[in-house]
Amino acid sequence: MAEQDDVLHLIDDTGAAPEDSSARKWKVAVIDDDAAVHEGTRFALSDYSLNGATLEILSAYSAAEGRKLMREHPDIAAVLLDVIMETDVAGLELVEYIRNEIKNETVRIILRTGQPGQAPERRVIVQYDINDYKAKTELTADKLFTSLTAALRSYQQLERMVQTRRGLEIIIDAASTLYDFKSMQRLAEGVLTQLASLLNVECAGILVLRDDGAGSELSVLAGSGCYSRFIGTTSSKSLDPDLREMVEAAFQRRKNEFADHRSVLYLRTGSGREVVVLLQAERQLSDTDRALVEIFSSRLSIAFDNVILYQQLHEANTQLEDRVAQRTRALMQANRRLSAQWLRLQRANGFKNEILGTVAHDLKNPLGVILGRTEMLTELIGAGSPREAIGTQVEHIRDATKRLTSMVDHLISDAMADAFDITIRREAVDIAALVNEVAEANLPLAVNKQQSISVSAPPNFVTMCDADRIREAIDNLVSNAIKYSPIGGKITVVVTHEGDNTVIRIADEGAGLSPEDLGRLFGRFQRLSAKPTAGESSTGLGLSIVKRIIDMHGGHVTAQSPGPGQGSTFTVTLPATAET
Repeated sequence: MAEQDDVLHLIDDTGAAPEDSSARKWKVAVIDDDAAVHEGTRFALSDYSLNGATLEILSAYSAAEGRKLMREHPDIAAVLLDVIMETDVAGLELVEYIRNEIKNETVRIILRTGQPGQAPERRVIVQYDINDYKAKTELTADKLFTSLTAALRSYQQLERMVQTRRGLEIIIDAASTLYDFKSMQRLAEGVLTQLASLLNVECAGILVLRDDGAGSELSVLAGSGCYSRFIGTTSSKSLDPDLREMVEAAFQRRKNEFADHRSVLYLRTGSGREVVVLLQAERQLSDTDRALVEIFSSRLSIAFDNVILYQQLHEANTQLEDRVAQRTRALMQANRRLSAQWLRLQRANGFKNEILGTVAHDLKNPLGVILGRTEMLTELIGAGSPREAIGTQVEHIRDATKRLTSMVDHLISDAMADAFDITIRREAVDIAALVNEVAEANLPLAVNKQQSISVSAPPNFVTMCDADRIREAIDNLVSNAIKYSPIGGKITVVVTHEGDNTVIRIADEGAGLSPEDLGRLFGRFQRLSAKPTAGESSTGLGLSIVKRIIDMHGGHVTAQSPGPGQGSTFTVTLPATAET
């Protein structure tokens, strides 16, 4: 039998001093249908303390009330449970409910019974998941203290195990999530979120990155709670002084630190980056919390390196894509150049065929004349013919040679005009002087046909153009006018300024142009309806050369004719710059 001083005395404890409600308390449930047991238990445990935490005793007076209490308070650490209440097995059924229905495996259950015979201890211990079995008569104040302390320590160990298991599960799940992030900012936000989930507590946090070691600027990649206002900060000077001091001290200390409600984590990635995470929690972290945070932070280095490597890979891919795009554009440009060159080669080949056709056709006649006259000259010399007869043959040969030379010059000029790398050398040219020079050079041909050339070109008509090319174009038009004008005809050359253009008109009194002629006038090797009036030869290239030269200067050439037999007028319009 217990000593007298060990008997549990039931006295009123309603006058007990109130406790600090802010300190942690162990929740203990007393489930018994005897009110005196509740009062006695409260008195016996009124000064109870374990690890600095006192008790919060919750009461239920039946198994039904006990079920409700256990559902509403899943964090109850220990239950002092009466076996016999509404029924002889009400307490045992409540044990089954706690363990099997609400799946609470951590709460420690101490059965207390006033009639041990009705629920034998061995059978109850074997069949039910309880932690202790006591008769009310033997449960003195000291034994109650001992049993409750053992139960609370067991609960604390189980709670740590549960927290550890939960934390490890979160860490494992977080690893796959964090490793999937491709952005440094998204990763930083994920780290703060996972830490709050790991600690199962509301907390404010900030994550700061330093790229290139000591001395470099700090970047706030993520913030939560009261620190969210610092997101995007690129200088430590933008942080509050105390916060900046803690962050900079962490970079110097290079290790984790846990103090009061603040925790500072430090990690260094394989690529040399440094990261500091500062957490402000509502409660001080337990040893289990700290161990889990240490494990979690040790895995973050890989996550940050993954993001850095991904960003480097992305930049390399972008650079590679840019280089491929540049190379593709270069190849496309080269292909376009090759295609253009191929077209030019095709045109050149077509021009070559046209030249060969012209040589076979147009150059055959003057060559035949030269050959025939040479044979006649040989015969005359052999027969001792008079000098005048020999001179006549020589003149025929000279004329044929001039015609042949003229044809060759035209072919060469057209070939040059058709060249693809030809350039126009622009300079200030006095068009009036140039036109007078061309008229003077063609005057002998006109005199031979008793024709006249009149030029109306006021001085100081300056135009920016290639003098040689324009001289060639005007010469073609003037020589054509002489060639197609009748004996005694008149050729008129007029130069004027019209707006910003220089206009040159060459008019003749020749056979004129038919509508068909006007439609194909400037094509190559075109045979017009009109014929030279003195039997002169024509290659059909002169007007095509004129058009090409004028086009290259940005101007245009046109022809008008009232009709056959009424002459024609060729008009050349060139952009001009007047000089005073």
